[in-house]
Amino acid sequence: MLQLHWSPKSPFVRKVMVCIHELGLDIEVEKIRSVAAMLKPNAALMRDNPLSKIPTLLLDDGSTLLDSVVICEYLNDRAKGHLFPASGPAKWQALRWHALGNGLLDALILWRNEREREVPIQALMEAFDLKTQAVLSQLDAEVNVLSAAPLSIGTVTIGCALGYLDYRFEDLGWRDHAPALAAWFAVWRQRPSFVLTEPAEG
Repeated sequence: MLQLHWSPKSPFVRKVMVCIHELGLDIEVEKIRSVAAMLKPNAALMRDNPLSKIPTLLLDDGSTLLDSVVICEYLNDRAKGHLFPASGPAKWQALRWHALGNGLLDALILWRNEREREVPIQALMEAFDLKTQAVLSQLDAEVNVLSAAPLSIGTVTIGCALGYLDYRFEDLGWRDHAPALAAWFAVWRQRPSFVLTEPAEG
């Protein structure tokens, strides 16, 4: 039985959980509720991951895997799935979209941390806003290719990034800036794997 250090709020954990559901590995993974706050390292979690970060996956042999994309690729190999195209343009497109979605998530999490400071640095806030809008515009321009693409680690990550925008940045009104992407997401978010991994407090 695999064990996953997990939280219902982390978008990086959500990426892993979406892959778990898409690959049919639900019954092979036990979730361990773990808190990974930036300013409060979790001693129990650090026994498995010295970085005190989630997701962290414990394998059958007692070893661990760190970082969401590494975990997703391991799960894909385990299930002999197709979330990571093996070669050619499809591979690089999937990895490129993954990089865009993951980079957006990195920026959003830093943006959220900054805006919760007593005195946020305005230049940082504006930079995060600018980067977010630029990624959304890029993806909006590519929506025809995105819509025609098969499910991959790239589409999963973009979906999770947009879901995190809804969860933590509802006031941003991102759909007004990327209407075509919003239409794609309206369909994508109905996938059972996405519905089952909706972020929740607690």
